[in-house]
Amino acid sequence: MSDPALDVDEAVFDVVERIPPGRVSTYGAIGRLVGVGPRRVARALASGGGAVPWYRVVRADGTAAEPVRVRQLELLAAEGVPVRSGRVDLAAVGWP
Repeated sequence: MSDPALDVDEAVFDVVERIPPGRVSTYGAIGRLVGVGPRRVARALASGGGAVPWYRVVRADGTAAEPVRVRQLELLAAEGVPVRSGRVDLAAVGWP
């Protein structure tokens, strides 16, 4: 029997791996694709998302989560993601 929590984590990781370089998604958008809430998506990425491009997932307002903000914005800038005043332009680079 599989662990449902691990199944959710794997589903989140599978979706995050599909976000193309230079694009971003939100915790809520990933959650809708997987069938969970945005906080559950954040928990999956915080607990074991290091192997996937976790930095391509931002809050609904385009901001980065505080504990990883500096690193996340550096990684996104390296992919050419436009960031203005600490916010990603979701209208320009949002996925899906």
